[in-house]
Amino acid sequence: MNKLIRIISVVIVGYFAGAAVAQVIAFPDAAPSAVVHLQMSPFTYHYVYDSAHSDVVMVGLEREHPDAKLDGVALFSNSFGQPCVYLYPWGHVYHSVAGVKDLSFKWSAGLLYGYKDPYEKKVPLNYKGFSPGLIPALAYEFKPGWAVQLSFLGKAALMFQLNAAIN
Repeated sequence: MNKLIRIISVVIVGYFAGAAVAQVIAFPDAAPSAVVHLQMSPFTYHYVYDSAHSDVVMVGLEREHPDAKLDGVALFSNSFGQPCVYLYPWGHVYHSVAGVKDLSFKWSAGLLYGYKDPYEKKVPLNYKGFSPGLIPALAYEFKPGWAVQLSFLGKAALMFQLNAAIN
């Protein structure tokens, strides 16, 4: 099953990256129809200490459409060292929050896979490793194409991210 997840993950990431690169190569002077961001998380803060927690490592691709809709995929090791995938076909970004030009509020919703025995109860509605996901976040663009982001992971943790536009 882990091999299948890796293959599906590579196909999804390849799709996003390939579409972004093909658009830039084919139409270098055209305005992009969507902006693709590479996401990386160097640190996740857990609200409650648990000796079973391990470092969370995340990389992902997120696409922001001209109408501010979001979709993407994130590959990560969860708080217990299990490989996971978060695939989110739904989401939205709201720019200029509270009148701050570079501050954005985001949300994404999709399917999470990877929380298995003995940690399957650490996420709600988990069935055989699959569970729904909903992640709100705040992002601040500190220079064009570069942003820092705080993702609120329910009652469990706060993920710190760096996002870089790749197209």
